[in-house]
Amino acid sequence: MSTNLPSRRGLQIAAWAIASLFLLGFFFSLLGAWTGAVLGAWFVGTQRPWRGFLWMTAFAFFPSLLAHWRPSSWPAVEYLGWIMLAALLGVLPFVLHRLTGPRLPGLLATLPLPLWGAVFQTVGAAWLPAALAPGQHWLPVGALTFLIYWFAATLVWMWNHEFRAARIAMGVAVFGVVYAALFQLPPIGAPFAWACLAGALLLSGWAFLRPGKPRIAWADRPEIVGLLRSPQTGDSLQVVREQNHETLVGPSGERFPIRDGIPVFLTPEDLTGSNRKYNHLYETIAGFYDDTQRVVCALGGKGRDEYVMSYLGSLEVKAGDSVLETSVGTGLNFKYLPRGVQRFGLDLSAEMLANCQANLRRWEMDANLFRGNAERLPFDDASFDVVFHAGGINFFSDRAKAIREMIRVAKPGTRILIADETEEHVKGAYERFPITSRFFKNRKEAVAAPVDLVPSEMLEVRLDTVWNNRFYALTFRKPPAG
Repeated sequence: MSTNLPSRRGLQIAAWAIASLFLLGFFFSLLGAWTGAVLGAWFVGTQRPWRGFLWMTAFAFFPSLLAHWRPSSWPAVEYLGWIMLAALLGVLPFVLHRLTGPRLPGLLATLPLPLWGAVFQTVGAAWLPAALAPGQHWLPVGALTFLIYWFAATLVWMWNHEFRAARIAMGVAVFGVVYAALFQLPPIGAPFAWACLAGALLLSGWAFLRPGKPRIAWADRPEIVGLLRSPQTGDSLQVVREQNHETLVGPSGERFPIRDGIPVFLTPEDLTGSNRKYNHLYETIAGFYDDTQRVVCALGGKGRDEYVMSYLGSLEVKAGDSVLETSVGTGLNFKYLPRGVQRFGLDLSAEMLANCQANLRRWEMDANLFRGNAERLPFDDASFDVVFHAGGINFFSDRAKAIREMIRVAKPGTRILIADETEEHVKGAYERFPITSRFFKNRKEAVAAPVDLVPSEMLEVRLDTVWNNRFYALTFRKPPAG
C-alpha cells in the first residue's frame, strides 16, 4: 500500500524563492553579504566549534586566495598571510557566536554574532590592506556589519525555533527598532567598536558563568537504571560515582561510562562492518541532518509534520507509555509523540546524540538517551510499551538480530514499527548527493524492507510505502502473553 503526502503549493513556491535568493547571493555582493552571513551563522551552529572553525576558515581562505591573488605586486608569503588574517577575522565572529549563543536565553542568543562581527570588521578595516578591507556601503562599517550579522543570527534563531509566531514577532520587532536607530546614527567607528567589544565581553562572561539547567544524575533515576542490562552478559547494573563521574557497573566487574549524561554501551566489535561505515556517515552529517530534511520537504511542497506522521501514525502510543526508539538520531520523532510519555532513545553515533540533546533542550523535553548498538540493546526483556525504529536499519551489520532485539524488549501485545528509505530514494538521492554518494554507490544488494526477517510468530505483519515511495513502514505485533 502506498500513501502519498498532500502537496503544499504555497510552501513550495516560497521555498524555491528563498533558495533562489541564496543562489543569487553568490553573484551579487550586496545580497551575498546578507545571505552569506545567514549561511555562516547556520553552518557554524550545525558543527562542533573546532570543526566549524576549520571548515569556515577553509571556505573563507581558498575562494579569497583565488579572487585576490596578485603575485606581481605582493610577495607570495606576505600576501598569503594577509589573506589568512582576513579569513580569520571573518570567521572568528561566527565561532565565538557558536561558543556563546547556545548558553544564552531567548533573543540574547542572537547578540554575540553582531557584537563580535562589528569588532572584527572594524579591526579588519583598520589593519588589512585596502584590497582586502571591507568596503564602505550605505552605512558605516560597524553599523552595517552589526545589522547584517544580527539579521543573520535572528533569522537562524527563528529557524531553529521553527518560526513559531511568538518568536517571529519578537525577532522582527526588536530587529526593526535597532535597524531604525542605527540608520539614523551619524558616522561611527572606533567608539562603536569599543562599545560592541565591551558588550560582547560582558555577554560572553555572563554566558559562561551563569548556571545551566542541572542534569538529573543517573543515581536519581532508579526506575530507569532498573531496566538496564549489560548487552554482553545480561546482568543488571548499578550506578557508581567516582571522581565526580558516574559509571554503570555490573556484578562481574563490567563498566560502562556515562559521558555528557549518556551511558555508553559500545564495544570495539559494535563499530565494525556496515555499522562502522555508516556510523562515520552519520557522524559527518549529524549537524545538518534535520535542516536538510526540512529544506527537502519544503522544496518538494511537502509538510514535514505530515511526512513524520505518515509512518509514526502506525504506532499505538498514549500518555504514560514508555517509548523506545532505536537509532533515535537527532530525536526528531520525539517531538511528535504525545506529551506525558517516557522517552528512551539509543543510537550508535555520538554526534547524533549530541544534536538530540540540543533539540530536547530547544523543545523543552526530557528523554533518557543511550549510546549503543541496536543489535544488542542494553534493556531488560519486555521493558517498553512502544518500540520503533525510523531510519538506519537498511545498513545494519545484522538486521535480523536488531529486529529480534526490538521484539525482546517490547511488552507482549506491542505493535512494533520499522521504517527506512526505499531503494528508489537511496538511488535517487543518497547516491547522487556528493557527501553521501561514496557510502551508497556500488552496494552489493538493493535496499528492501526486512519483511522476511520478521519472525513467523509475529502477528498483523503489514508493509506500506509513504512519501511518494521514498520511505517504507513495516509494522507487526508481538503476540500477547499467554
